[in-house]
Amino acid sequence: MTTLEIIKRAKKASAGLGTLDTAAKNAAIGVMADELTGAAAEILAANREDMDAARGRISEVMLDRLRLDENRIKAMAEGMLAVAKLPDPVGRVLESFTREDGLRIEKISVPLGVIAIIYESRPNVTSDAAVLAFKSGNVCVLRSGKEAWRSANAVTNALRRGLVKAGLNADYINLIEDTSRASANELMTASGYIDLLIPRGGAGLIRACVENATVPCLETGTGICSVYVDEYADLEKAVKIIENAKTSRPSVCNAEEVCLVHAAVADAFLPMLKRALTDSRAAAGKTPVELRLDAGARAVIDGVPASDKDFDTEFLDYILAVRVVDSIEEAIAHIAAHSTHHSDAIVTENAENQKLFIAGVDSAAVYVNASTRFTDGGEFGLGCEMGISTQKLHARGPVGLRELTTCKYVIHGDGHIR
Repeated sequence: MTTLEIIKRAKKASAGLGTLDTAAKNAAIGVMADELTGAAAEILAANREDMDAARGRISEVMLDRLRLDENRIKAMAEGMLAVAKLPDPVGRVLESFTREDGLRIEKISVPLGVIAIIYESRPNVTSDAAVLAFKSGNVCVLRSGKEAWRSANAVTNALRRGLVKAGLNADYINLIEDTSRASANELMTASGYIDLLIPRGGAGLIRACVENATVPCLETGTGICSVYVDEYADLEKAVKIIENAKTSRPSVCNAEEVCLVHAAVADAFLPMLKRALTDSRAAAGKTPVELRLDAGARAVIDGVPASDKDFDTEFLDYILAVRVVDSIEEAIAHIAAHSTHHSDAIVTENAENQKLFIAGVDSAAVYVNASTRFTDGGEFGLGCEMGISTQKLHARGPVGLRELTTCKYVIHGDGHIR
């Protein structure tokens, strides 16, 4: 089926989905989750084909993003069921007032209509995006990257079977068959059919959508996430936080890419950092983190000299850019100049510096004494997410159910005329 045919079918289906009640949507999500786990063998076979085709062409950390196993499929289904338990975002009365003449005006939440999601090599995004769109009353048009298409297709087929078993229209969830740039361009310019486009992937994809889309586009962000170790930091706590933020899953957007260290603690902290991220990991047979150091950091520990671009790079790998700063103000200024406004953290026991950092850092998520890896829809109680928005309108941070609705005014009268 052509991309335009899929888009048109999605648009036609949107009227029916927008009128489904909460009970029907939740019941269908349960059936789809069952179909997903029941199709595990089919999905894993498709994923093995994707992995075989991608091996040697993408990095090991990106292969990990692509890989599915029984546990990950189970987690995908559990994420869907978690969304079913969340309050329905549709039909909420956001504001209401009655005029002196008795005319009652309400502002209520409604679905956007048709949401297109362009994403890359993470097949779990297929079920996350589908269930969030469905629960919020939106038809979704999914466009997977070519590396993950077989996996995404197997997942989509399972979800569509679930919709049919629940007595609903399979076209509430759609996957584009063409993975060329042409299909992406068609989605970007499908005015009158697509109500919102969400790109979820690397900087190149997001930039292409923001610059070329003629349909409304929600910019989800690349993650150049920083952790600042303040002069009043608990250094053991800082090592623990940074080790998690950098190494727990370096291929995701909430992983740390930059470490800023106050000069007052650099001599004590940087050897601790190198020991934890590089030496101890190598000794344990784990991938060591390559430290790319500015001049101040190189004066304390050995590492690769950092270039200017290293502080503006989302590595998505076992690489960390490290800079020594002379003050918290300098750390905040560095983040303002280099951050993608995704997630940034301070490690400090000083209450005033905590307040200064929170006020001064203009990011979607600002952390105090915690890893940036918590910026996630599931961790924030949203079930799962469409992505992390780094823009300010209309959504910011993890995009969950409420962010996938808009509003309309409903006016109740009794023969009122103006």
